[in-house]
Amino acid sequence: MGTALRVEVRKTLTTRMWWILLLVMIGYVGLVAAFLAFSFDAAGDAAGGRAVGAPSLDDPRILLAAYTLGLPIGYVFPVVLGVLAVTSEYRYQTLTPTLLGEPRRGRVLTAKVVVGFVVGLVFGVFGLAAGLGAAAPVVALTGHDTNLGDGDVWRALLQSVLAMGLWAAIGVGLGAVLRNQVAGIVVIIAFSQLVEPLARIGLGAWDVTSGVAKYLPGAAADAMAGASLYDLAGNAEMLGWWQGALVLAGYAVVFGLIGAASTARRDVT
Repeated sequence: MGTALRVEVRKTLTTRMWWILLLVMIGYVGLVAAFLAFSFDAAGDAAGGRAVGAPSLDDPRILLAAYTLGLPIGYVFPVVLGVLAVTSEYRYQTLTPTLLGEPRRGRVLTAKVVVGFVVGLVFGVFGLAAGLGAAAPVVALTGHDTNLGDGDVWRALLQSVLAMGLWAAIGVGLGAVLRNQVAGIVVIIAFSQLVEPLARIGLGAWDVTSGVAKYLPGAAADAMAGASLYDLAGNAEMLGWWQGALVLAGYAVVFGLIGAASTARRDVT
């Protein structure tokens, strides 16, 4: 297993895609965090006064949203990285020599999941730094307390980093299921930008189905981050952070098992 892990680390770090995705994610998360901080402050001011019911950066939930929402929104980057870890092997036909070196396919996939999870955590740390680095100065400059000495705030921030690692693990499993690189990226973009947002809004609109929406993967990631735009709008209910972690881990396990079962039956030569 140690050899399989070292091989996967080398495969990841000797390509350009991981740091390209990382740089793009840092810029994206920082932009989202700064935009949210400015928006929450501006929305709370009306004609020189505080609008009734308007979001305020003095509200811990709103402040946490400004710090962390960039990560749940930016989860597409570690997912793409996880998908590429598998689909690139099929696209460039490197899976055959990989399996000649380590014929136990389950071990190869497990190594990809473990390395993907760790790299996802790295993405989470840099994303967190980008979000804080962009939002905290805005919060301070607009006259609000950054609350960066609050342990609850830091716990939520670290939970959002954990969510990024789980997203990468989900991506590996998804890549093993789909195999096709283009299909995998299209599915990720379509699901993250269209399918899940519409599903969360639609399911949340009905009392009978409102409880289902919180078990969607994006909602589970929001629960780990401790903030959600849907929750702030008052039309969503979030799980506890540990429940969100279990849900995301469950998605990673399900996709991984399906991917392992399908990979075991496929001829890759």
